Amino acid sequence: MLGGHDRMVENAVQRRLAAILAADVVGYSRLTGADEDRTLARLRALRSDLIDPTIAVHNGRVVKRTGDGAIVEFRSVVDAVRCAIEVQNAMIERNAGVPPERRIEFRIGIHLGDIVEESDGDLMGDGVNIAARLEGVAAPGAICLSEDAYRQVKSRLDLSVSDLGETRLKNIADAMRIYSIQVGTAAKTAPLPSVEATAIGIRHPTFRKFVTSLVVLALAVGGAAIWYGFEGGSTTPVDVASKARMKLSLPAKPSIAVLPFTNMSNEAGQENFVDGMTDDLITDLSKVSGLFVISRNSTFVYKGKAVRIAQVAEELGVRYVLEGSVQRAGDRLRVNAQLIDALTGGHVWADRFDGSTADLFSAQDAFLSKIVEALKVNLTGDERQEIASAKTGNLKAKEAFDEGWNLYLSYKAHDTIAAIELLKKATELDPEYGRAYAALALAYFRAHDSLWPKEFGFADHSVWHKGLDYLELAKKYPTPLSHTAEAMRSAYGGQAQAARLDAGLAIALDPNDPEAQIAMAWALTISGEPAEALNSVATAMRLNPNYPSHYALARGAALFTMGDLKQAAEVLGNALSKNPIANVLLVPLSSILAQLGRREEARKTLLKIRPGAEQQEIENFPDVYAFPFHWDDKHASVRERLNDGLRVAALPLDVTVLSLEATLRTGNLFEQIHAAIRLGWFGPAAAHAVPTLIEALKDKRLRNYTIATLGKIGPPAKAAIPALVALQNETLTGAYAKDALFEIRGY
Repeated sequence: MLGGHDRMVENAVQRRLAAILAADVVGYSRLTGADEDRTLARLRALRSDLIDPTIAVHNGRVVKRTGDGAIVEFRSVVDAVRCAIEVQNAMIERNAGVPPERRIEFRIGIHLGDIVEESDGDLMGDGVNIAARLEGVAAPGAICLSEDAYRQVKSRLDLSVSDLGETRLKNIADAMRIYSIQVGTAAKTAPLPSVEATAIGIRHPTFRKFVTSLVVLALAVGGAAIWYGFEGGSTTPVDVASKARMKLSLPAKPSIAVLPFTNMSNEAGQENFVDGMTDDLITDLSKVSGLFVISRNSTFVYKGKAVRIAQVAEELGVRYVLEGSVQRAGDRLRVNAQLIDALTGGHVWADRFDGSTADLFSAQDAFLSKIVEALKVNLTGDERQEIASAKTGNLKAKEAFDEGWNLYLSYKAHDTIAAIELLKKATELDPEYGRAYAALALAYFRAHDSLWPKEFGFADHSVWHKGLDYLELAKKYPTPLSHTAEAMRSAYGGQAQAARLDAGLAIALDPNDPEAQIAMAWALTISGEPAEALNSVATAMRLNPNYPSHYALARGAALFTMGDLKQAAEVLGNALSKNPIANVLLVPLSSILAQLGRREEARKTLLKIRPGAEQQEIENFPDVYAFPFHWDDKHASVRERLNDGLRVAALPLDVTVLSLEATLRTGNLFEQIHAAIRLGWFGPAAAHAVPTLIEALKDKRLRNYTIATLGKIGPPAKAAIPALVALQNETLTGAYAKDALFEIRGY
């Protein structure tokens, strides 16, 4: 076996000579104890920006994780030393200006020796043991080589080396001569060849393809326990996602979540730029029909957190996770990205862009194509054209849009106000920026929905009309987002078929956009197909598992339309408990609670909209408030039921069906009219008053009010059918009677 040329296979075990690198983080326990979040965030960034690409470029393979370190195999000692020096030099630069107690430093040992490769790919033997002991005696930031390893590189690399002499290593029988490599920016190695990559029709000399192999990295130089959750001595990677542990089942098509890229820039104010790059990738990938792409809202909950890839995959129900980092200095830009198969822990694809911000758009296109290619998904010509047409060529306009869009997606009043100003700036910088116009329309629509006009300093109708103005501009430069906005406008106006058409176009152009699915849900609900609407809401929630409150509103409205008041109240109540400032949920929840007979809860919910209001103001609120969505003409009664429930919620608690029935029998004409109308607000819950209402039909002054109320009570008012039949041929009153009979009979 000397020289590594002979092979002996015995009981599925292979022996050979190999270059082994062992590494760990110096003082890892101290660092995490002092500031765990900061340490984990920095280590994650190092993993994606430095360590992964460096090991891959030098043909390394991580084969074992031990506690907070790792064992890496290389095809030659030269490769191992080059990799180690590049990492250590980079760490010197990265630690510049960082207080000593917060610096992340690595120690590395390298040995050339005999190793045993077992059937599962694990490595054992003296080659591994000695490398690990060398790492243990290395100083922080240093690289220790055994004499066998040093012989391989001393004449091939220009190194500054210190001879540490004969040294006893723990559990190694014989003393070994050890050499320490002087590491610093002045240390020299043979230059690495660069590899050019082609970016969709454009060749970028600085766009280097550095990883195509399946490299499994457990934070190769330390911190493996952080990323992969290993316990001391374990060689089984627990950072491999399990289908059994997934909260959501895997889709049939390749599924991917794009984590927020890490901001590695030293310049202030680059966070929005980095978030915008992440958002662009998600937006572009979502238009590929062959992929299932998790929404930005759900992946950005991990921003700034050190999370395991397996955790992300299991929580979001995806197989692939994309992560990366961005470093910007002036007009210079470096972007690293890597795609990981969470079910294996292996790298599917990784790449780097080094160049100018002027080439950013081409680099994004290149990343998209590479990812799609790696997942073996077809990117059609129409999809490619749609991706290109939705973008701006103006970098400053893009930056303004990114910052504004980020604020809009918080769904908070003051953030939305700030978002509008930035989105307006984007359209001023690029007057043909269709997506920005559509975002402005949606922002104003959201303000109208959420009862924010006062925060905007506008009357209700002014906010609405502002949204319409921007929607007209968005339609001149159509994008999937403009079709979503147009579908919402149509749903607001009760134009169900138009809403379905535009929502369908939005989904066809961007099949992974959950907002388009929500627009379709509203279109189906207002056209009387709530069961189908629930399917669209479910799709939206699957695409965006950490969905915002208005998804619950769409689901609750569909359930209400179906007549499932109990589940509708549960859905809206749970969503409100998660987001207590979601005003958009208060009105329908108050109405539904009142219709369920939970009037005290309904009143408290309504008072959250108008805290401290006098009784008369509360009772007037249902008359001044208009639920934003209109059901089409065939199903207009659904919206009326919603408004009636709100009116019941506004009534004093001592106003009941029994008290109104008594007033209808004994009050004066004015009181009787009001009692008849209010009984209709209670709907089926006023069934007890049907005999009294039938008696009231005899009074022509009350008749039309009474007929309308019997119709609202519906099937429980069947006892009134003979009396209504007798009235259906009367002039004027007959039309009311026929409508009531239709509601009572159910046809």
